[in-house]
Amino acid sequence: MPLTIVHVGDPILRQIARPLSRTEIGSSEIQHMIADMRETMRAAPGVGLAAPQVSHSIQLVVIEDQATYHKDISPEQLAARERRPLPFHVLINPEMVSRSEEKKEFFEGCLSLGGYSAIVARAQSVKVNYLDERGNPRSVEASGWYARILQHEIDHLQGSLYIDCMQSRTFTSLDNLAQFSKTGPPADVLADVE
Repeated sequence: MPLTIVHVGDPILRQIARPLSRTEIGSSEIQHMIADMRETMRAAPGVGLAAPQVSHSIQLVVIEDQATYHKDISPEQLAARERRPLPFHVLINPEMVSRSEEKKEFFEGCLSLGGYSAIVARAQSVKVNYLDERGNPRSVEASGWYARILQHEIDHLQGSLYIDCMQSRTFTSLDNLAQFSKTGPPADVLADVE
């Protein structure tokens, strides 16, 4: 069943989420929540959803970047973002182990701040340790768009939103982004606003 996504201003988005125990992970409550979060993320649609966004202050994230989401993005833009389809997966109690010094700037949005976007500099690559939906330890090294999604969602678990690290002069409505700046690289947009 789709859940209600809370929006910026809701205090739960500013709390540090608590870790889940292995016993909790195996519970029917958490397993149902994972299924509901998957449905909610797909209905939005989005590529990631953190439990605080659906009013649960726990360290649980779902991620999926379906190939169908890429159909309106040019091959050049996909390559620049290093964006590839990602299968559905769950991260519980994720821990950012490392971030590259190299950063990339791209527009980023959020389901809890619908209708807007801004340029955010994120580490180009990251390593994350986490537990999967069965409580098994996992590790992932990611780069490009996947690394951006991981950083964005883990920020949610720490009470942070992309607006906390955005380049504020690039903050725009999605309509204006589509009309004025989506065709060029972020560096061109930054040159226009500085």
